[in-house]
Amino acid sequence: MTTGISTGDVESAARLVSFGMRPKQLPSRDVVYGDLVRRYGEDRAFKQLTHAVAAGLGLMVLEVNLQAGAVLAATDESVFEIKMDSYARQSKIRERRETEKVLHGLVHLATAALGYPRPDDLANDTYIGRVSVEQVDAMVREACRILDERAAEAEANNDPLADAPELEQAWRAYARRPAAAATKDGRLASDTTRGMVARALRFLADQGFLVQVSGEQGGTYRTTPRYQVQVRELAADAAFDDLLELNVVSVANGGGTLRATASDTL
Repeated sequence: MTTGISTGDVESAARLVSFGMRPKQLPSRDVVYGDLVRRYGEDRAFKQLTHAVAAGLGLMVLEVNLQAGAVLAATDESVFEIKMDSYARQSKIRERRETEKVLHGLVHLATAALGYPRPDDLANDTYIGRVSVEQVDAMVREACRILDERAAEAEANNDPLADAPELEQAWRAYARRPAAAATKDGRLASDTTRGMVARALRFLADQGFLVQVSGEQGGTYRTTPRYQVQVRELAADAAFDDLLELNVVSVANGGGTLRATASDTL
């Protein structure tokens, strides 16, 4: 029995998926990749086949377009899933305790919120955000200050935050660490918060989500269409909402920055 699907079709769908697994590969730089992306958008059967090939590999297709290329996400228990322990090894995290993992998760949430501080930014495919090491660190520290005030108020009212979200469980450890300290060769010490942020942003750059544009403010990066697709998925996460609701993000000169007052709105 024939299904109308040729071996060549399967090979092409698999090739499109393989392009998506190369973070820095873009359709604009590869004729074959570009042709496959266009076919995905025009041929419904090929689109379904691509999704089926990806699913068989434990992957989910988030988006396919000429700007971002094929953006994939690993499903639970997929061999391609980047677990926190793997991230710890890639980011050279010395301590892999649970608190350390949560802190790095907080850094990634802050980076996403600063890169796309408004819903309109995520909806606009032409929007390019900018983030820096100093900016992300300052945002997390401001979030820690607000959480500290919230916890103190709750304790004063005999209403401890027993069911606090992850953000409120991690702020103490982050706030205790120094922001910056130089090593003998002038680099940021790895156990400082800015050293932690710098590793996180370099990791995102290696994954094709950010591109470094300068060394200013500890390292300044621009966002990519690939990252925008990923943050759209992240925006559904409760922890992301918790961070935005702290009101520490605003927009200035096209990028996220710290709010001057808590009365501003996103």
